[in-house]
Amino acid sequence: MIRFRHLTLAMIGALAFAPAAFAQDASTDSASGKRFAIVGGYSLSQPTKNPQIGGVRTDVDGGGAPTLSASWYINDNIAIEAWGAADKLGQRINAGGGKIGSVDSQPVALSGQYHFRGADSIVRPFVGLGYYEANYSGESLSSGNRLGIDNAKGAMATAGVDLNINPTWFARADVRYMQGKPDVKLDGVKVGEAELNPVTVGVGIGARF
Repeated sequence: MIRFRHLTLAMIGALAFAPAAFAQDASTDSASGKRFAIVGGYSLSQPTKNPQIGGVRTDVDGGGAPTLSASWYINDNIAIEAWGAADKLGQRINAGGGKIGSVDSQPVALSGQYHFRGADSIVRPFVGLGYYEANYSGESLSSGNRLGIDNAKGAMATAGVDLNINPTWFARADVRYMQGKPDVKLDGVKVGEAELNPVTVGVGIGARF
């Protein structure tokens, strides 16, 4: 929770600073009619469920990573977005009050979005629904047993807001919820499901053209 608070404070600071930082790019053109957008940012991911592995209740920590997204706008309000983590999220696996292992994850997703209000509105909320996959790698256990986690696959819901700085630049904050139940294997034998259902909170700066 402390990292989420830090991210929130960073978001507030970035959004307060952004208009001055990009004021020199302001122009008389319009955001309406621009069909492509890219966003670079940073997201923190936190599991909302604690899975059982081999009958042991585990607690998987969250992680953070830079993210990238590219959107194609069918019109000013409807967009198709490709989003993903640009690096792996390192996550600790805990049980019994201590660390028992670790795993890396890297989610990517494709979704449809609806952006409310006009393209030139300063505040533009949006919602989305799509499909994601998270690749798990680097699984390890302190016990020395071989841990394997299949890729997570499932639905992803998104809610966020864009703050227009000028017709080209905008700041973004979003929340994503991912649902999936990949199999967990111990020494090649299935012992449970890693139903983490993570929530990611992210901020970023984007450009449309």
